Amino acid sequence: MTSRSSSSAQPQHRPSLSGRSISRRLSVLSTAEAGRNGAAARTTENELTEEIEEIKRYEDFTTIDWVQDSAREQLRRRARRQENAGFFERDGHLGWRRKLWESYDAGQAWIVVTLVGAAIGLNAGFLNIVTEWLSDTKRGYCSTAFYLNENFCCWGDESGCPEWHTWTSIWLVNYIVYFLFSILFALTSASLVKSFAPYAAGSGISEIKCIIAGFVMKGFLGFWTLLIKSICLPLAIASGLSVGKEGPSVHYAVCTGNVISRFFDKYKRNAAKTREILSACAAAGVAVAFGSPIGGVLFSLEEMSSYFPLKTMWRSYFCALVATAVLAAMNPFRTGQLVMFEVRYDRTWHFFELLFFLILGVFGGLYGAFVMKWNLRAQAFRKRYLSKYAILEATLLAAGTALLCYPNMFLRIDMTESMEILFRECEGDHDYDGLCEAKHRWTMALSLAFATIMRTFLVIISYGCKVPAGIFVPSMAIGASFGRMVGILVQALHERFPHARFFRACEPDVPCITPGTYAFLGAGAALSGIMHITVSVVVIMFELTGALEYILPTMIVVGITKAVGDWFGRGGIADRMIWFNGFPFLDNKEEHAFGVPVSQVMTKEVTALPSTGMSFRALESLLARSKFQGFPVVEDRSTKILLGYLGRTELVYAITRAKKNGFISPHAKCLFAQPSSTSIQTPSVAAPPVTFDAIESSAAQQSVDFSRFIDPTPLAVHPRLPLETVMELFKKMGPRVILIEYRGRLAGLVTVKDCLKYQFKVEALETTRDDSTLDERQERLWDTMKQAGDWLADAVMSVSGGRIRLGGGRGPAFLESETRDPRDLLSPIQASASHHGILEGTEDDDAGVELQDRRP
Repeated sequence: MTSRSSSSAQPQHRPSLSGRSISRRLSVLSTAEAGRNGAAARTTENELTEEIEEIKRYEDFTTIDWVQDSAREQLRRRARRQENAGFFERDGHLGWRRKLWESYDAGQAWIVVTLVGAAIGLNAGFLNIVTEWLSDTKRGYCSTAFYLNENFCCWGDESGCPEWHTWTSIWLVNYIVYFLFSILFALTSASLVKSFAPYAAGSGISEIKCIIAGFVMKGFLGFWTLLIKSICLPLAIASGLSVGKEGPSVHYAVCTGNVISRFFDKYKRNAAKTREILSACAAAGVAVAFGSPIGGVLFSLEEMSSYFPLKTMWRSYFCALVATAVLAAMNPFRTGQLVMFEVRYDRTWHFFELLFFLILGVFGGLYGAFVMKWNLRAQAFRKRYLSKYAILEATLLAAGTALLCYPNMFLRIDMTESMEILFRECEGDHDYDGLCEAKHRWTMALSLAFATIMRTFLVIISYGCKVPAGIFVPSMAIGASFGRMVGILVQALHERFPHARFFRACEPDVPCITPGTYAFLGAGAALSGIMHITVSVVVIMFELTGALEYILPTMIVVGITKAVGDWFGRGGIADRMIWFNGFPFLDNKEEHAFGVPVSQVMTKEVTALPSTGMSFRALESLLARSKFQGFPVVEDRSTKILLGYLGRTELVYAITRAKKNGFISPHAKCLFAQPSSTSIQTPSVAAPPVTFDAIESSAAQQSVDFSRFIDPTPLAVHPRLPLETVMELFKKMGPRVILIEYRGRLAGLVTVKDCLKYQFKVEALETTRDDSTLDERQERLWDTMKQAGDWLADAVMSVSGGRIRLGGGRGPAFLESETRDPRDLLSPIQASASHHGILEGTEDDDAGVELQDRRP
């Protein structure tokens, strides 16, 4: 029988020493607080709670405890109702002010969603206009107005017009101008990202998935990230790099929602409310990128959000609707289209074409598996060797892309414009350099095959460089070029054997094969293959075409792609990047069958705080030498009777406040026990103490009470509970840590990181591989690159007379600096890893250290 249960079962016994000391403290506190007004005390308590929450908001690389966040919100609502009761109520009746306030509070979410949706639509329209103009500037200019792109300059004339001029009449000079513009755009974009907002690099989808799930990344959704992403994204696209703007559209949309919602107190202090806005913004980002509001909502549901209740779906729908309506009102292309590659088909398909559609589906699955495998290897090489050369890498990639792509007609133009051309039917005035002419059929097929292979290679090495970079449109462009090539070959086969039984469904004197539909289906297959999403891809492609006839072929192609992709491994590129960066994220889509209890995964050696007897000096020493994010509280270290849980943030705050209010003796006793006579607290609410205001610089400071900071009802489970159930608790409830309790005694604890480590350990045992050969190849590649770089640096230095030094060991490095992107200092979670760049739960690293001090 524990001491806690003995005192309740036998009240006639003399209270223990700790009980008497607690009683004395309560008596002193009651006397000291007797003259205070109850409302003032509640106000002070709420202010202290908000101070702790403000501190927690700025703890980088930690996780949000959704259980505590929900309980704190309930406490905050109750306190607000009590504070406003006297103001809003008169003679026991609700006044008009109360009704007005309740109406505003209820409609605040819709106000925020409307403002955010309008801002996202305006930003998307601006970026579309600027991107098209910069992309066309590489090839020429408009003589009537320099700010017009080629489409606006030659409005209504698809074959060109006299007002649009190339830079010169010499092909080689135009080639050089194209090359120089590409370098300039990439250099500017990478420099701005490196200098002002390192988080603006990349797509951002994998990080946003983790943030919506509760992971804290300080500055990732800030104003500077939004500004730099919006400026650098058109530059990166116009540079010709094989990157897209659809993924970054989600990032800047979520940044917009985060920045605007911070002006509203309801969202500034409530992480759960903010999560709803971020999910809605992700839907709006996809909606403006593809002109697909319903597809955006489904994308947010299928890919982005780990928690998606009905009200979040409605707000996502409304935000996507507002954003799309604003974009349509801006009409950036002056065609009524929301995206350039929007197309309409007026012909149906035939059942014999299903055989070729299956080929497109298989291609999509193989493409996704191939690109993900080799892109992760390229990312590992980049993180290991190229993190100091981010600007130089992006510039050289743009230069190499320009050199390789300019000779090919499909690689030279912007990818969205390329898809617009490849999606079109051949009837009418929609021919691009003889694409629809039979005499150029084999030349076009070879050109499309080359474009497919070259674009795939460029996507592998370009995605992940330090500029705003997405992979949606590049993948769709690859699928479109492959699909158009297949369509051309099928069309040639039909014309060669028009009376074959295989083609008997074709009507005479009517075009039987539409190569543009193959490009359309190939784009959907490649997008599904790289992201491993299905329903949202079908809806997005339907909204792009508006063709009901092609829903069934799209579903078949996407289904085949999903099956082939799952055979090579589950999870799309965003999920692989989450693993690669080591973010603590449990995917709701994954199902596990480990067959082991949580006791095999839990951390058994736990640093716990005894309820009494620990000196103030020992507590400070414990905080200094360990960097755990929380401590279980036990009755004593021998019995380990579990009393509660104390977070590190609350403990540090309490110690700081105690020191501020007066001198604390190093030998003062720290008391963590929850007094039995106090009122029952809301579960999982770390309520701030009011005891420090009563402490005076006297002998009363020989003990410090931390009991009001304790969470008296932490989430605890039995050691024999299956690990799969514990992982479901983490997914559904979102706690930061789960304690393991056996017969009232602390047995250990488990975090998301512990679950992930065990999962990767099991996967590593199932698929053993030796990476030493790969490391040796990467080392040889890096040596070759360094030798080539040294030779180039020497050549440039000799030509410039020593005025320009590109880097290396021979002089000051140009475009070389230490990385400022915290993601470069992270590493994948490994089963045997002793440390990691991301910290949460019980990881023995500090989530508050400076980012430059982190090492993978």
